[in-house]
Amino acid sequence: MSETDSDHKIGEILTEPLRRAIGDRYLTYALSTIMHRALPDARDGLKPVHRRILYAMRELKLASNGSFRKSAKISGDVMGNYHPHGDAAIYDAMARLAQDFNVRYPLVDGQGNFGNIDGDNPAASRYTEARMTLVAEALLEGLDENAVDFRENYDGTLSEPIVLPASFPNLLANGSSGIAVGMATNIPPHNIGELCDACLHLIKKPDARDETLLNFVPGPDFPTGGVIVENSDSITETYKTGRGSFRLRASWEVEHLDRGQWQIIVKEIPYQVQKSKLIEKLAELIQTKKIPILSDVRDESADDVRLVLEPKSKNIDPEILMGLLFKNSDLEIRFSLNMNVLIDGVTPKVCSLKEVLKAFLDHRREVLIRRANHRLEKIDKRLEVLEGLIIAFLNLDRVIDIIRYDEDPKIALMAEDWSLDHNRANDENDYISPKSLEGELTEIQVEAILNIRLRSLRRLEEMVLRRERDGLMQERVELEDLLADETQQWNRVAEQIKETKKKFGKEYFGSKRKSKINEYIEIEEVPIEAFIEKEPITVVCSKMGWVRSMTGHIDLERELKFKDGDGPNIIFHAETTDRLLVFGSNGRFYTISASNLPGGRGTGEPLRLMVDLPNDSEIINIYIFNPESKLIVASTAGDGFVVPMDEVLAQTRNGKQILNVKGTVKAAVSKIVVGDYVATVGENKKVLIFPLEELPEMQRGKGVRLQKYKDGGLSDVTTFSFESGLTWLDPAGRTRTVTELDEWVSKRASAGKWAPRGFPKNNKFR
Repeated sequence: MSETDSDHKIGEILTEPLRRAIGDRYLTYALSTIMHRALPDARDGLKPVHRRILYAMRELKLASNGSFRKSAKISGDVMGNYHPHGDAAIYDAMARLAQDFNVRYPLVDGQGNFGNIDGDNPAASRYTEARMTLVAEALLEGLDENAVDFRENYDGTLSEPIVLPASFPNLLANGSSGIAVGMATNIPPHNIGELCDACLHLIKKPDARDETLLNFVPGPDFPTGGVIVENSDSITETYKTGRGSFRLRASWEVEHLDRGQWQIIVKEIPYQVQKSKLIEKLAELIQTKKIPILSDVRDESADDVRLVLEPKSKNIDPEILMGLLFKNSDLEIRFSLNMNVLIDGVTPKVCSLKEVLKAFLDHRREVLIRRANHRLEKIDKRLEVLEGLIIAFLNLDRVIDIIRYDEDPKIALMAEDWSLDHNRANDENDYISPKSLEGELTEIQVEAILNIRLRSLRRLEEMVLRRERDGLMQERVELEDLLADETQQWNRVAEQIKETKKKFGKEYFGSKRKSKINEYIEIEEVPIEAFIEKEPITVVCSKMGWVRSMTGHIDLERELKFKDGDGPNIIFHAETTDRLLVFGSNGRFYTISASNLPGGRGTGEPLRLMVDLPNDSEIINIYIFNPESKLIVASTAGDGFVVPMDEVLAQTRNGKQILNVKGTVKAAVSKIVVGDYVATVGENKKVLIFPLEELPEMQRGKGVRLQKYKDGGLSDVTTFSFESGLTWLDPAGRTRTVTELDEWVSKRASAGKWAPRGFPKNNKFR
């Protein structure tokens, strides 16, 4: 307890500003999340949970050539000894390290169900077994040789490594992803052989640029393969800044069948895309006829991925079909790169490719120096023992005499002056340290002498000791030279990297590059309508919103069948290649394809199943899309405007808001603009006519006032040619045209005058 804390009595309540209290505690939480959970260390590429899993497996002696152990035992040891979090989270992290479709070079060798590319979860930890892989052992190599620092575990009973020695750049080889507080990381996997080549070049030329390193590391290498389609300039900028993205596509080929038929075989799907969800999405595209040129999708996968895509016709261009699928499904994704890592395990930083490789190489040099110093200490201790043993062999009779007759041989051996035989030592070309020639034997040397077996007291054993001593002395000189020369250190690091490349390069299973890299080529976009066979249809929409398409252009006055309580509302002629615009009373326009309408044998289907039209909204009108046309839209409050038809085209089921309405106000009218004048009629039976030019053209909004009302609102609006006159249907159903309209012409937003004699009782122009 500090002096400050000891000044406060137990139970005393301390006060501090809420802002500072929350700020200090949140900062502590943020730093803990960043350093101990979310961001990987640039040196070994691991997060604490992964590092502890591998260390615990090492402590359990689960070598790559050894036996398997239950995953529950492994996750339990990790949780109990090093990682005080949930065992489910630990097992999930361990299972991911065993999934060859998620990790480029798996660190865990799993036995049992560890999940699959379809998205199925691993079996429970009590049903699976695991051990380390050769790659994981390469990360741990040198841990017993003081290669890295250790720290106490969470309860202080054990120790754990702060970082692993890591003989290869695991951060880039296997990638990493995580979300911290205010920052995130997302690093794709790469090929070990290419990374080793880049490291060797960086050792040779420390000032090498990122662009040069890309000659060795052209891009990511995903475990599921695929094709990276990205421009070289974009890839260079991504690796140079540490931020960017890669466009990744599925790998596919055309399989030819009999009679000129063909089908597309997808052999590799993009990284982290679940195959089952991908198939569901493709099936949805077929069902909704969003891609009408795709007929069927089948999953014929076994150990390898094999998705079969059948076209609607053999005359379709496979490139165009795949271009549509890339655009509308996860057969193409964008993988974001955010190289945010912990430098020296402390400082989060967005690094370039060169900075990440430099951090790894600096770590390898530090590991080399620490292992060399550790070996020096071991050699010095062994040389001390060997010197004592050689002195004993040179003075064997005296040593035996002391051991046989002295009451305390250990003290007697340490007290004896062995320098008397110094001349003999020199005569026989023995090397003995100056300390030993002074006549002293250390306690360690005496213990070694006393532990000599009788069978070792022979000339042959003495020769073995001399050879061992000479070899260690030679090794000691080499280590001292290594520690004194930085150039030698980098040469040794380069040799180690070459050994790693040989071990995990071409000879290692699955080491060949899996992801191809191509320049991005824009596939010519062809509208869906170009693949739909053009046929005449009649679109029928009932009052209750049930829609259907009847083959051919039928008589619009013909009596049709509807559900009980329903009747005709909107009927018009169209073509199967047309796009239809639906205007709802909520002011939104929706777009549907005429080819997607249900057939006319029954009563159709609710339009609300095709678009997200709310249940409390009515269908005001349906049009055939014509980019050259304009629409006039108006609300029940009498506000409206003109909008070009190509501005109301919606891309999603949710539609596009064009006319803004609030509260009880709803969209009331939408018609195609014709002529040069606008005629409005209110619920009060008053008609107003004004020039079309007074009405603004807008893309969306509330609009402007069309007609002024004291009571009620707008009933109908239309546009017409003033010279041709205003036309409506009289009560007898006859068409009546009025050309003398000066009485009703006024400025926009006027009140208007009573409708002409014979105006329809329903207060509608049409």
